[in-house]
Amino acid sequence: MAEPISDHNLKATDSEASIHLEDVCPSPPIPLSEDGHPSNHSHQDPGNWPQWKKNAQILMVAFHSCVSTFMAAGIIPAYDLFAEEYGVTVPDASYLTSFQILLLGLSPLLWNPVTAVYGRYHISMFSVLGSMVCNIGGARCTTYGAQMATRVLTAFLISPPIGNGSGVVTDLCEPEKRAQKLGWWTLMTTIGTPLGPFLMGFVTKHLGIQWIFWVFAIINFCQFLLYIAIGDETIYNPKNERKQSGFFGKLIPRKITSHSLSPRDFVAPFSLAMTPRVLIAACAHAIAFCYGNIAMIVEMPIAFGQKFHFDAQQIGLQFIAIIIGCVLGEQVSGPMCDWFLKRVRQSRGYSCPADRLWLSYIAFSTIFAGLLVWGFQLQHATTWNVTPCVGAAIASFGNQMQTTILTTFAVESKKERSAEVGVFVNVCRQIYGFIGPFYLPHMFTALGFGGASGVMVAIVGGCAMVPIIAVQFVATKSAKH
Repeated sequence: MAEPISDHNLKATDSEASIHLEDVCPSPPIPLSEDGHPSNHSHQDPGNWPQWKKNAQILMVAFHSCVSTFMAAGIIPAYDLFAEEYGVTVPDASYLTSFQILLLGLSPLLWNPVTAVYGRYHISMFSVLGSMVCNIGGARCTTYGAQMATRVLTAFLISPPIGNGSGVVTDLCEPEKRAQKLGWWTLMTTIGTPLGPFLMGFVTKHLGIQWIFWVFAIINFCQFLLYIAIGDETIYNPKNERKQSGFFGKLIPRKITSHSLSPRDFVAPFSLAMTPRVLIAACAHAIAFCYGNIAMIVEMPIAFGQKFHFDAQQIGLQFIAIIIGCVLGEQVSGPMCDWFLKRVRQSRGYSCPADRLWLSYIAFSTIFAGLLVWGFQLQHATTWNVTPCVGAAIASFGNQMQTTILTTFAVESKKERSAEVGVFVNVCRQIYGFIGPFYLPHMFTALGFGGASGVMVAIVGGCAMVPIIAVQFVATKSAKH
């Protein structure tokens, strides 16, 4: 486990001051010249790569993150068919997604330390190749238990970029462009969840459920070819450059650091539960994400399928609203946050991480409005109309905003352990999201969509927004002193 970086070192250069959400054992700082550019000319140094190659690595890891959530949610329109095929209930079929959500949260705890020692490039290639094999197995499954096994293994194998994607962006971007490129990765990670059911709804209706997994396998194979063709290792250690040069040299697995893995590397993020600001921000984000995103996505087949007798393709089309909400939320949250902090510094002379939280109340308000519109309009509808989808878009807009704002606040509250903060936030989000599908169907049945949406709003307000208000009050007061 690498020692925490001191405040003095963090202020040394722009490169060293960058926030990593992935590196458990960060690579040594790259020597810089007086103009701030790398002082060596090694082709293995990402700082010397052409801009197209840097952007290619970022886009590949962003797409890899998108595929991880895309495949977990892509089977949602086929719940009815899975239930019929395997002789289980629709809620039981939904567990095929629930367990993937859990694995996508826990797996980075294992992958991140391994990635820090053996590099991102070879882990990424192993990830997509292993996922492809599991998806081929999924296409051939004939029992519920076998399909569950392939989904669990796929989620574990495809998950590395969820933990290390931010590190790739940070290492390849100049500070003034980092926020924009980081937005590519965060948006792709989030948008994979509604995009999967949207596209796979067409596949399910016209080709059958087996072709869901064949499409997944084809995507993985294309990723593998792209990694071979234009991928490269983005962690650079000048003391441990690879000896083999050329195209085939990069394909040989190797250790990129002298650090050895220890059990502490795998559990270190959990110690952040002792830091109240990080813990509260992570839990508030997890609660809001569960009800502002996962609840609507997981319940969409049950809600629209049973109420309006929609087929898989028609169910998939409902996810367009969530996609639109996510895209708009990401476009607004980043620029608005930068503008707001700039105004705070101009008027007050300084800013603190807690100032970001003012904008989180806009996010919570839109989540409240969106959930209530979605729930009550869906309950009162006798035939399909667009208003429940409008509510879903509004809630998704707020969910994407709070994701950016609360995660950034948590990272800035513990900069010296920013790598572990990212993993801790992801674990909290995925574990809470995993629990949801076990009780959400029963809540919707007992209370109706309107009553259930009211309960979800109350939970988000009381268990997420109120603690954030308290944290902001304490943190702002501390900053003044």
